[in-house]
Amino acid sequence: MSALRKNNVRVDGAGQQAMLFAHGFGCDQGMWRFVEPSFRADYRTVLFDHVGAGQADLACYDPVRYSSLGQYADDVLDICRELALDQPVFVGHSVSAMIGMLAAIRAPQLFARLVLICPSPCYIDDGDYVGGFSRDDIAGLIDFLDDNFVAWSGAMAPAIMGNAERPELGRELESSFCRTDPTAARQFARVTFLSDNRRELDLLRTPSLILQASDDAIAPPAVGRYLHQALRGSTLVQLAARGHCPNLSAPQETVAAIRDYLR
Repeated sequence: MSALRKNNVRVDGAGQQAMLFAHGFGCDQGMWRFVEPSFRADYRTVLFDHVGAGQADLACYDPVRYSSLGQYADDVLDICRELALDQPVFVGHSVSAMIGMLAAIRAPQLFARLVLICPSPCYIDDGDYVGGFSRDDIAGLIDFLDDNFVAWSGAMAPAIMGNAERPELGRELESSFCRTDPTAARQFARVTFLSDNRRELDLLRTPSLILQASDDAIAPPAVGRYLHQALRGSTLVQLAARGHCPNLSAPQETVAAIRDYLR
């Protein structure tokens, strides 16, 4: 099957260089609606949905095949190849930041730059490494999700989004979670929160921008600093935006930071 159909790819923009946007867990390409239009004048923008999310072809979902982030990275490469993208800028939010990193490691000649928004190579604390969660925390989170996906979505969405004074943002994220196929979401949660990509960091050669949000319950500031030290050629920018989804809560600041970096 065509990767463009499989991942519900949408192409827009007037530029020659492409900018590829990848959404985070429980989301879809609509999460970029406040960011992507700002780049259409200068870039060929590419939006897509991960299999199991949005309008991607659910018939293509296989829990064995999608048991690691590697298959999601391969999907990104398939999209790039089918569109014949030449040195695109990859913009990945949350777990998609690591998916983009893995894709760039597999095809180092392909990407010009990576923009990693609220990334984390490992969510579990390990010795001196601060990921933000204990192993028991993650086990409890996954058990809760398995037991009652709707209740999990209602409880977790506001915490992930932050910005309690703007509850509509949390409600939007909750709604997005609930639109995701529950089977695929449960598996993607395991793959996301149990992943550990720290060993791969030294393999990345593509220049990258790390956008670290403040007061992020999923990827705390220590994670951003760790990534910046581990990724050669990286730039770390601390946003004033709070929460894990600055592409929704602070799109203007997010756009400005990306523009400043690409200049």
